[in-house]
Amino acid sequence: MGSVILVTGGAGYIGSHTVKMLRAGGREVLVLDDLCEGHREALLGAELAEGSMLDRAFLADLFASRDIAAVFHFAARCYVGESVTDPGKYYRFNAIGTLNLLDAMAAQGVDKFVLSSTCATYGEPESMPIVEGMPQSPVNPYGASKLVCEWMLRDFHRAHGMQSVSLRYFNAAGADPAGELGEDHAPETHLIPLVIQAAMGQRDKVTVFGDDYPTPDGTCIRDYVHVCDLAAAHILALEAMESSQLGVKAFNLGNSAGSSVLEVIRAVEKVSGKKVPYEIGGRRAGDPPRLVGSSELITSELGWQPRLGDIHQIVESAWNWHSKHPSGYAGE
Repeated sequence: MGSVILVTGGAGYIGSHTVKMLRAGGREVLVLDDLCEGHREALLGAELAEGSMLDRAFLADLFASRDIAAVFHFAARCYVGESVTDPGKYYRFNAIGTLNLLDAMAAQGVDKFVLSSTCATYGEPESMPIVEGMPQSPVNPYGASKLVCEWMLRDFHRAHGMQSVSLRYFNAAGADPAGELGEDHAPETHLIPLVIQAAMGQRDKVTVFGDDYPTPDGTCIRDYVHVCDLAAAHILALEAMESSQLGVKAFNLGNSAGSSVLEVIRAVEKVSGKKVPYEIGGRRAGDPPRLVGSSELITSELGWQPRLGDIHQIVESAWNWHSKHPSGYAGE
């Protein structure tokens, strides 16, 4: 049985937090990343195999040369808007890249896989909170490419006995409480860092897309999950596969409660002591008023509980990172 945990995309946002947590728990970790979006500084000294999942020969050599026990798969393209204008890129990296990875695993008998999936596989559900049994009808190529990955995992279980857990995230947010890791995307599209950048004077203002939704303050409500809680869920999934035959499982990862855009802005103002300049804009097409997920299934089956679930805790950790790293990893 192998001993190495391969983490694809381990130089990225969620991947790097998971790598840190794995290493702190005494696990031997190997990161696979092409560094096109990740940051070498985020590895904190973890071993890196630099390469692409689209390179089948590279993957075959990697699995043949290392004693890999399980794979955590974070590497993906994840901008919804870009997926609409360039769907080929998303099916190539997310679907074909994952297929290449699964083929390399099957060839070497590696049988434990944790997929970084997404609530985007559900599309636009008619009721809230979202539960795992709801239909998966993605409305953009990003969500569709992740759903294809989930389908492949079912088939690889039937054919090769591969166990897998797909974790369907809502909105990853926050930063490493120790301040070593944080969120650094280019371009940045996530609300909390955008609001923090406005508070820091790095952008003129934040646009709030619509204030006439059927919510308490008229702005959209989303479910934010601390990145360290997401990392912990991956490790729980691995431990469950190590202790019993899970087969193929999928779990939502949310807080089961949401925060509106204005609540996020107020939280940043409270934590930072600074005013956030913002303007009200028109609604964005396809933005549902409320997206909140139920995590009851993973709580009951794996015992997962968000430890940093309060929006102020999430914002505070993010503020601490951004205020100490105003230029992100590039400033180090």
